[in-house]
Amino acid sequence: MSDRHEPLLQLRDVGYHYPNSKRPVFDELTFSIGAGEFVALVGGSGVGKSTVLRCVAGLIEPSMGHIDKPVHTAKGTRPSAVVFQDTRLLPWRRIRANVGYGLSGLGLSRAERDARIDEVLELIGMAELGDRWPHEISGGQAQRVGLARALAVRPHILLMDEPFSAVDALTRTRLQDELLGIWQRLNMAVLFVTHDIAEAAYLAERVCVMRGTPAQVVFDETVPASYPRQRDDRDLNAFAQRVADAL
Repeated sequence: MSDRHEPLLQLRDVGYHYPNSKRPVFDELTFSIGAGEFVALVGGSGVGKSTVLRCVAGLIEPSMGHIDKPVHTAKGTRPSAVVFQDTRLLPWRRIRANVGYGLSGLGLSRAERDARIDEVLELIGMAELGDRWPHEISGGQAQRVGLARALAVRPHILLMDEPFSAVDALTRTRLQDELLGIWQRLNMAVLFVTHDIAEAAYLAERVCVMRGTPAQVVFDETVPASYPRQRDDRDLNAFAQRVADAL
């Protein structure tokens, strides 16, 4: 992985309040992510985890504070890409076209776009399914396509908003392991929003916990387990309990 001494993403005293609301949903939020680092953001329902991710993605503007993130990128890349819980695949486009949707406007030739699509479909194990329509694939496969669409733009930061919460338990386990394999292969940071403590502890290098009204980061610690991890590891489960206690 790349050098992580310099923060790739840094939130400094960030806050956000919804229109017509007098109280911010979160306030004075401060944490950073290094290049290539996998950070999970955990918190209860309504605490503002997804709103933080949308601020980082530039989909909404924070009400206060500063977010420092990459702005200069090489040809054919974007600073960040988002994988949502709802895959938001376009039903009138085949899988290949869905994966390549974010590549428009990046200055790539048709051959370069096709090569990029082939690359990420191979990476997610769906190289043979590119000509299918979204309604012809399973929920787990749809999540893989959503991930491939994000990876196709080669983001510095991959932003994931509870991406596996809508699939069954077995598929979720498989997708978690596939994500770890992809992250370890590629040079990118990950901000992974989840309410699942076990998922956060299993996947991430660091776990941050949001709590309170307005919410703040009340816990930010490195997971005491190396990769590859075992889900029944005692140290991992003890750490997960500490995260639960922080909520």
